[in-house]
Amino acid sequence: MWIKVCGMTSRQAVAAALEAGADAIGFVFAPSVRQLTPQLAADLAAPARGRIRCIAVTRHPTQSEVDEIIATFAPDVLQTDAEDLERLDLPRELERLPVLRAGCALPDALPPRLLFEGPVSGAGVTCDWSQARQLAARTGLVLAGGLNEANVAAAIHAVRPFGVDVSSGVEERPGVKSPERIARFVAAARAAAQSDLKEMTT
Repeated sequence: MWIKVCGMTSRQAVAAALEAGADAIGFVFAPSVRQLTPQLAADLAAPARGRIRCIAVTRHPTQSEVDEIIATFAPDVLQTDAEDLERLDLPRELERLPVLRAGCALPDALPPRLLFEGPVSGAGVTCDWSQARQLAARTGLVLAGGLNEANVAAAIHAVRPFGVDVSSGVEERPGVKSPERIARFVAAARAAAQSDLKEMTT
């Protein structure tokens, strides 16, 4: 199970995600209480470089905004809505994580990996798990939207995703991550994935 903790805003949050064993951390550059400048994100990401994936999270960015993010933050992955990727000029080597949203029209051809969530990012609202499961059967789906330590096991069992993404579900208050909640979320997701794997092999 691939696990991403999104909305990093402090060194403590980055350290907690590393200690918990997350696979990726996200830094938000779209309007949000978690929005950072590329330079601050680069500073916070420094301890994680080469250890886990550092993801730039945007939504409908301009080309100049993306250029600054790439030059200053140097992300491993760019996450943005799928339609944004059609118009942006990006380095060939930069990995993309397109976002598809519940309720929106889906493309006929799906990318090999995508993030599926509700209409608004970081709102703490679960998306349509039944639609997510259908997509997860066709591609490597990262499930986002309203996940927390209490429901991530049910989400994994219902959707069978490639990965899960959490942000507000591990916060003390909007924009402030709880190291304890990060640890409990990652542990719950790993345990649920292991349980599902045992069910599939017995």
